[in-house]
Amino acid sequence: MRSKPIELAAVATAAVPGLTPTAVSSAADDPADFDSALLLDSEGKRWRVRSPRHAEASARLETEFLVLRAFAPAIRAELPFLMPTVAGSVRLGSLSTFVYSHLGGSTRSVEELTAGPEALAREIGTALAAIHDLPHSLVSNADLPSYTPNEFRQRRLNELDQAATTGKIPASLLRRWEHALEDVSLWRFNPSVVHGDLHEDNLLVEGSRVTAVTGWTDLRIGDPADDFAWLVASNEQDFIEAVLASYTGSRRDAPDQHLLRRAALSAEFALAQYLVKGIAAGDSGMVHEAEGMLETLAVDVEEHGGQAISVEPLPGQAPAGAVPAGAVPAESDVPADGVKSPAVQGLTAPAVTVAPVPSVSAVPVPAVTVVPVPAVSVIPVPVGEAPAGDASADEAADHNAADVGAPAGEARADDTTGARAPEDTSTAAISIVDVRKH
Repeated sequence: MRSKPIELAAVATAAVPGLTPTAVSSAADDPADFDSALLLDSEGKRWRVRSPRHAEASARLETEFLVLRAFAPAIRAELPFLMPTVAGSVRLGSLSTFVYSHLGGSTRSVEELTAGPEALAREIGTALAAIHDLPHSLVSNADLPSYTPNEFRQRRLNELDQAATTGKIPASLLRRWEHALEDVSLWRFNPSVVHGDLHEDNLLVEGSRVTAVTGWTDLRIGDPADDFAWLVASNEQDFIEAVLASYTGSRRDAPDQHLLRRAALSAEFALAQYLVKGIAAGDSGMVHEAEGMLETLAVDVEEHGGQAISVEPLPGQAPAGAVPAGAVPAESDVPADGVKSPAVQGLTAPAVTVAPVPSVSAVPVPAVTVVPVPAVSVIPVPVGEAPAGDASADEAADHNAADVGAPAGEARADDTTGARAPEDTSTAAISIVDVRKH
């Protein structure tokens, strides 16, 4: 059962002593996992409430709380965007609801982002680079997951096996993904700190600026390509290239040449993960939706070839004019619906022209005239004398303010300590308005 915004406002008063909401509206979030609301209090301050719908989502919020605590003031000060700060939490049964200080900016759809100015694309690229350049110690000190390239590839293979057991993944997609996962050359990258759940709803934008990044529930060390999956899924090549150019110029370490191929694979495979999640949750609506998207993807791949996710093409399915393995396609070599390898500085290469090699030399060789050699006369060499000019000729030559600590005296829904008087937590006077219009 979903929580209504006005119910979340009541929960927030228990989580943050002294908070008196005067207006509330729903907020964008993952509807399968969270109920969210934006609040306006009596002092004009804004707050965001996130309430998990199940135990796994609650665990993610608790992990995010630990992540945010790990971002010390010095680290936050270096970031080109703001991060959330937890103001309080409250436990309802086995689930924990968190209240965050509101951050400036608003979310935009993918279509709005890709149609925005190039300056916004550059801001997104800079934000991505800042995340991926965070010190690995930030993740390891918080005891969060860390994967080497091969560990990450094996983990994805295990997820593919799990998805295959559902019997609901088109065979053509299973073959396509397995081929890419077994293409070892695709998985040579330097692991970095990864946001892990980056998409349009976790970017707050104001004008052409990225003001804040939210949703830090899946921070880890792994494949930076995962944070590009939502961009690749947009199929807006000019926007992707603008983001990538800014990202490349801002990173301390140059990204690998197959970054966008793995991002395309991650975008496709997210549909299988969504299916498995729906089956595990017993949500027939999610399952039906996932099946439909998988079928649509399978048809697209069958008819148009899909986006490039492997260096080596599937056996017998190499598209005409395909770029040879290991070569980086030029601008004109990328199909309209394809994903080219990123034009990383120092890694680009000109288009490859395949010309037939003649089997016969173009220069005729004249017939050889055999001239008889006269009989050889053998002349004895005097003992101790070497033939004149005798010598050997055979010589030869592997890169905001700190989140508050655990709120003093984390409140429980049934606690009375620190809670406001009953009349103070009443929501009868709360008007339901759209906070985003104020």
